[in-house]
Amino acid sequence: MFKHDKSLLQDVKVERVNPQYAVLLQEQLGGANGELKAALQYMSQSFRIKDPAIKDLFLDIAAEEMSHMEMVAQTINLLNGHEVNASQVSAGNIEAHVLSGLSPMLINSSGDPWTAHYVNVTGDITADLLSDIAAEQRAKVVYEYLYRQINDKEVRKTIDFLLNREEAHNALFREALNKMKNEASNKDFGVTEDSRLYFDLSTPGKFFENPNPTPPSFAEPRRN
Repeated sequence: MFKHDKSLLQDVKVERVNPQYAVLLQEQLGGANGELKAALQYMSQSFRIKDPAIKDLFLDIAAEEMSHMEMVAQTINLLNGHEVNASQVSAGNIEAHVLSGLSPMLINSSGDPWTAHYVNVTGDITADLLSDIAAEQRAKVVYEYLYRQINDKEVRKTIDFLLNREEAHNALFREALNKMKNEASNKDFGVTEDSRLYFDLSTPGKFFENPNPTPPSFAEPRRN
């Protein structure tokens, strides 16, 4: 069961209308590393998880990603600002004028529709957690790119908040991986003599020694 709280996780504002930047921000609404992808990936992965604490973690982060999606959509609304008006249409902003009446759509910044192909679910807790850690890192990178391309202080404030929440999720997934590091594919497969070989196919010169794989481990996240 989910409950919708009518207040945003954090209020969003813009200093000025900027329809062209609204197009860029669509990437985090309907893109491959966006908020909808994250929410549905973590929720879908949770259906198979038996450990109650890890299951709750996935569902809690999935629910928060939906609230991030709500913040991104509202920011896009504010950036679009104006009524449907041909004189205001800029490159890349056409679909919002002719298809959605300026409503934020489930498309990326190139206008491609969101697809479930973005979602990774394996049923293996180790593989899923590693995928989620990578997903949070990619989302963080996209927000960093978005931050650099806008001078609007209010939009930057929203992006900074969302970027830091991605880092929080990243740390939580790393902590969960530490707890589950001897489970699933880490327990049953991968650490044999064959896994300890390095094929130096770029001779002359060898920069890496033979690997000695162990289940991945991360430092505990810093807590203030």
